[in-house]
Parts: sequence; structure tokens; C-alpha cells
Amino acid sequence: MKQTRLWVLAALLALVCGASIVTCCSKDDHPSATQNEGKPTIARIQERGTLLVGTTGDYRPLSYRESDGTYWGFGIEMVGKIAERLGVSTEFVPTSWPTLTADVLADPQTFDLAIGGITITDGRKETMLMSDGYLANGKTILCRADEADRFQSLADLDKPEVRVMVNPGGLNEKFAKQNLPHATISVWEKNEEIPSKVADRDADVMITEITEAPWYVQNDPRLAAPLLHTPFTHGEIGVLMRKGQDDLLTLVNAVIAQMKADGSLRQLHEKYGLVYAYE
Repeated sequence: MKQTRLWVLAALLALVCGASIVTCCSKDDHPSATQNEGKPTIARIQERGTLLVGTTGDYRPLSYRESDGTYWGFGIEMVGKIAERLGVSTEFVPTSWPTLTADVLADPQTFDLAIGGITITDGRKETMLMSDGYLANGKTILCRADEADRFQSLADLDKPEVRVMVNPGGLNEKFAKQNLPHATISVWEKNEEIPSKVADRDADVMITEITEAPWYVQNDPRLAAPLLHTPFTHGEIGVLMRKGQDDLLTLVNAVIAQMKADGSLRQLHEKYGLVYAYE
């Protein structure tokens, strides 16, 4: 009986010690989470060694993802300069226009910043951080070249017989619904396919930006942008990120200011055929 009691006590002691060992090991499984807590954004990025960049990849020539997964464009080169200043590599995280805000504010955080055709607005600045502008922007249209004379104003667009196509969830859709109540508006999921839909007569007009329209006109002779130099709105494109990343915002703005000062931002505009507005 005495030996039995000793055996039971030994077994219980082993279980208690084993549980203690498992608990200690589990605390050490993810040391980086504890180490990163409370660190400034830049320190966390540099410790990770990678800048995580959210981008839609559907917006030529600012951010486009090829079928092999590679990205190119004005915004892609901009973020390359930011990563270079940080001393880290770049990794792209897919997002979309309908989910952009939710993805920026997601918990846990999915990327450090977002770039590529993102217009600076008061609404976005209320809930997120936006950098200084690095590219002038404004709403305009794409239409078929043989109908360029037909569309010279908003009034010309705002008719039931005019089929206006927009991508979902972004400012283009919002602009069309607010300003063209009489037009026939349709939403097409893939932004990069809309110019071809217009050229193929599946739609008459695409609401787009002065940053996007020139590329399609240059690469498809069937298309025209008759209001390119008289856009409906005027604004700027910037880098978007969640609040609380003020150190990263300061660095991004410093990169933009340096590129304006040394002429590299102008060179980037010229490379992609875009109007430079920072004299």
C-alpha cells in the first residue's frame, strides 16, 4: 500500500512538472511578438527586413500585376525608393478598391502602407494617414476615338443612352453615381479590362483619372481621352497607411520631398508620360 501511494505521488509530481515545462516552452514559442510590442513602425519594419505594401495591381501605369506575379508602375517605383531609404526589401500584398480601407485598418495588420492610384481625400484622412501628394490627379473619361467629339462635358455624359462603366468600390464609382444620375451606369469587376470594354463597344465611356487615361490612349488607338486637360476634379495621389505610424509617414514624406528636389520625381513622370505639377 505504501509503495502504491509513493508511485501515485511520483506520477502526480511528474504531471505537474511536465505541465510547467510545457507552459514555459509555449511562452518562448513566439518571442518576436513580445519584442515588437510598442516598437515604432520603422523599427518593426527594419527588424522584419521587409516593407509590406498593399496595392491593387490593376491600375496601369501606377500599379499593375502581370500574370507571372511581377509588379510594375509609377507607384511601384515610388515604394521602391521608400524601401531603399528604410534599408529593406519590398513584398506586395494584394488588396482591392472595395476592401482598401478595411485592409488598411485590419487587425492583425496585413501591410505597412498602400500605394498605387490612391487619391488624397478628407474622408480618408479622418480615419487613416495620407502622405503628401506625389502625382496630380483628376477625374476624366476614356471613350472611343471616333466618338471623342460626342463627349465634351458632364452634361454630354449624363444621358440615359450613354453607357458609363466604372470599377467597383472606389472614387470612380462614387463620382459617377453622384454626378451622372441619368446615365446608364454599370460596374465591371476588373478595372484594367474596362478600356477594352469601351473599345469593343460594350460601354461608351469609362470614368477614370488623368493618371490612367494617357497610358490606354497611347497603347490602344481605338481610344481617346477628350477631356484629359480639363478634368472634372483636381487632386493628388499619395501613400495611405493606418494611424499611429507617424514615424513611417515622416519618412515617406521625406522621400517624396527629396524626389521633388533632386528631379527624380519629374523623371518618373516623364517615363510614364504623366504631367508634372510640382514646380
